[in-house]
Formats: sequence, C-alpha cells, structure tokens
Amino acid sequence: MAKNNKLSKPGYLWSVFTMRCPRCRKGPMYKSSNAYKNLSLKHIFDMYDHCPECRQKFDMEPGFWYGTGYVSYALTVAISVATFIAWWVLIGISTEDNRIFYWLGVNGLLLIILQPWLMRLSRTLYLYFFVKYDEDFETHLPKEFD
Repeated sequence: MAKNNKLSKPGYLWSVFTMRCPRCRKGPMYKSSNAYKNLSLKHIFDMYDHCPECRQKFDMEPGFWYGTGYVSYALTVAISVATFIAWWVLIGISTEDNRIFYWLGVNGLLLIILQPWLMRLSRTLYLYFFVKYDEDFETHLPKEFD
C-alpha cells in the first residue's frame, strides 16, 4: 500500500539535519545542500529568502541571525565534551604524558573541519525555535515574525 505523502509527517531530527524549512519540513533552506561544496566559505549562508514549498520567510528581521552565535557555541561545547569523554574512555587522560594536548589538537581539528556544517546547523536550529511545524501549511499563510 502506498503511503499518502500529505499524511506522512517528516521527522523533526531528519528535517533539522537535512536543513529543511521548520514550517513544512520539506523545502530546503539553503541553495546548496552541501556546506563544503565551495571551500572558499563565501557561499555557506546562501539561503532562499522564502521556503520554495510553503513560502515561509527565513530572515525574520534585521539582525535576526545574531542569536545563532549562542547556538553555535552550545554545539561546539557539546562536541568538545563528547570528544573529551570519548578520549578519556578510549585512550585515557594522564598527567604524566601529553595525551590531553593530543586531545586538544584532535578536538580543534575536528571543530575546524565541522565549522561550515555547524554554522548552518546553528542557523537551522535557531529558526526552529521561532517557527513551528504546520501540518496544514498548504492551506494556511505563513505567519510573519512580530
């Protein structure tokens, strides 16, 4: 039996990690789905003005994206804590050698490599704080940010 596309609700985590519109969870937020496509980092934030599926406005107001710095900071701390715990369990931490400095180097390199994706993810999560999922997005107009 074929599943009706209208009745199937896209998953929250899937739509966040694939960086889909928070209102319909179907339309892409970014013009390029790959954050690493252009390594000059010039076009990381090339977003649509509105969702191609539901017409939800992404840039709510001037200066809206400044709050993403806090989200990005929280993601970076979470990754650093996770890698520290994994390092501690798998390799160990000792005061008698330089293993902590090796972790710092590996963690720093990992964060640099993940930075383009983390910047996009922080924007996506931040927008999800303010725009809620609408099952009937096809019949309702998007609400503008007040």
